[in-house]
Amino acid sequence: MSKFDEKVALYSKFMNDRNLAFKSDLLTAVTKGLGPSIYKKDAETVSGSDAKELLTVKNNFLIKKLGLEDGPKLDEAIQEVMERIGKSERNKYRAVVYYMLTEKFSKEAIYGM
Repeated sequence: MSKFDEKVALYSKFMNDRNLAFKSDLLTAVTKGLGPSIYKKDAETVSGSDAKELLTVKNNFLIKKLGLEDGPKLDEAIQEVMERIGKSERNKYRAVVYYMLTEKFSKEAIYGM
């Protein structure tokens, strides 16, 4: 199994363990879109309590990657995802967060789905 496949398996298990339904092909595509950052411990996760980190998710992913307009709905969606994963969960994997946001805004087409 390649290192990439191991990461996808890790994220799949993470979602299964929390009863978060997901489509494995979309999760794979989102993970691939993150490139080498998935192999860096700090970049692989999102800090749900760090305002700067959440702003990065909003600006770099929701606005730049998904092409959404800035507004309160983006902040609300990020908070909803953080709550669904669990505020006490230390490992909020970026691939999982981005996957959930992609589905929330029905932007699967960005990943060819």
